[in-house]
Amino acid sequence: MKNRKTLVGQFRDLLKNEFRDYNGKTLLSDIIAGITVGAVALPLALAFGAASVGNADPTIGIVAGMITAIIAGLVCGLLGGGSFQISGPTGAMTVILGSVVAGEHGLTGMFAASLIAGVILLLAGILHFGKIVKFIPKPVVTGFTSGIAIVIALGQLGNFFGVKLEGETTVDKLVYFFTDTLGSISLTAVICSLAVVLIMVVYPKKAAKFVPGSLAAIIIITVITAVFKVDVATIGEIPRTLINSERLAIGEINLDLIGDVAGSAVTVALLGMVESLLCGACAANMKKEKFDSNIELVAQGVGNIIIPFFGGVPATAAIARTSVAVKSGGKTRLASVFHSVFLVACMFLLSGAIGLVPYAALAGVLVVTAVRMNEFEQIKDYFKGKKWGAIAQFVVTMVATVLLDLTYAIVIGVVLAFALYGFDILKLKRANKPVSKLKIEKELVNGSASLKVNGVYYFANSDAIASEVDSLGEYSVLSIDMSGVIYTDYTAKEAFDELINNLKTSGKEVSVNA
Repeated sequence: MKNRKTLVGQFRDLLKNEFRDYNGKTLLSDIIAGITVGAVALPLALAFGAASVGNADPTIGIVAGMITAIIAGLVCGLLGGGSFQISGPTGAMTVILGSVVAGEHGLTGMFAASLIAGVILLLAGILHFGKIVKFIPKPVVTGFTSGIAIVIALGQLGNFFGVKLEGETTVDKLVYFFTDTLGSISLTAVICSLAVVLIMVVYPKKAAKFVPGSLAAIIIITVITAVFKVDVATIGEIPRTLINSERLAIGEINLDLIGDVAGSAVTVALLGMVESLLCGACAANMKKEKFDSNIELVAQGVGNIIIPFFGGVPATAAIARTSVAVKSGGKTRLASVFHSVFLVACMFLLSGAIGLVPYAALAGVLVVTAVRMNEFEQIKDYFKGKKWGAIAQFVVTMVATVLLDLTYAIVIGVVLAFALYGFDILKLKRANKPVSKLKIEKELVNGSASLKVNGVYYFANSDAIASEVDSLGEYSVLSIDMSGVIYTDYTAKEAFDELINNLKTSGKEVSVNA
């Protein structure tokens, strides 16, 4: 109870700071940002919704994607740990959900997994597990993201080429595609998919400020296929409703169902935790604002508890949509609300037009989205700098993500990171070099601050220096002595470089002694 009161107090403080001096100009900024991010979220909600349920019932999936984006935008957005989070269906989650829907309990199993995952996330927030994400090194996150991107792209082979795929795993479907479907590929589907990819690739950045490339591509291809009556599979009629025809009912929940989907629910919860907290940390850095990870977990938990009763799929915070909201000038969490209002308007006013969208067009959007998910600059840095530890973590996590369960992939990546760290520390000890825990001494005199850092600085404590800097108070000059740091890894170095860049951007005079 004490933790809950603490979270409530922290949430109240967040809102006070966020809405201080709120006025008509700020409201207009939130409305514009909400509409902009809504335009980005629309094609993604359609595509991720359909991908989540696979061949079970694509129309139900489409509606589920829209419902999820709307409810998550309202609930998770209003209750979130920052002013910037935009939640909804995500590509990473579709990778898990396809196998859940294909299981014994079908859509009911997916809804139940979402509910249980929501409870897990809620408890994680109440119990202050929000900092757990710091134990995931950057190369592991990068490998995980690239692995998910590969799985998403391969999962769209069926819609991209206009064929039906069979198999439980990504590898099974890939083998089936090359052994059983090559003779039945639809040329019109391929042309539609490639056209969407081409439009999104060449789409002008200036135009994207007004109409996102993914939405423009879908509109263009839909108009062409509808006008010329092209023979290609389309979404079909979309119900004008916020309650899906298939949804979770209280009477369906029993111990057998819970036991059967518990493993999937844990995976959904862990993925939701990782995605939402990483998104929050990234967006907080972009907006130079505080982010409360525990409040965010509570928000994601409440959202995912509610969503299955409306027939939606599990939601997480999404960096693609969140970054658009920040870059579009969103000031408060009301931008997320206006994004949901925009999607409600689309569902009720444009359902007929949405029904004409070809599945091949959605496949094209997902393929491009998957490619863009990769952090190519980061990956290039690993290999160009011959950072073998980072390369090993990246490659192993990526391969594990494609071939194994997503949760296993993260665990494998983290275990490998700790093993490499342990090996490096052992080498230091054998070389008779002093190894000690990270220790930071700070001092503040007349607006001039200094930090002296000693010990081992690695991924598990990579946020320690930034935390000490935040606690300094008012200062204009900062000197950091890093000469006592005996060991650092890629994640810690990246965190430190990011901290220095942020301080300099904010006008601080910073000097570092390495």
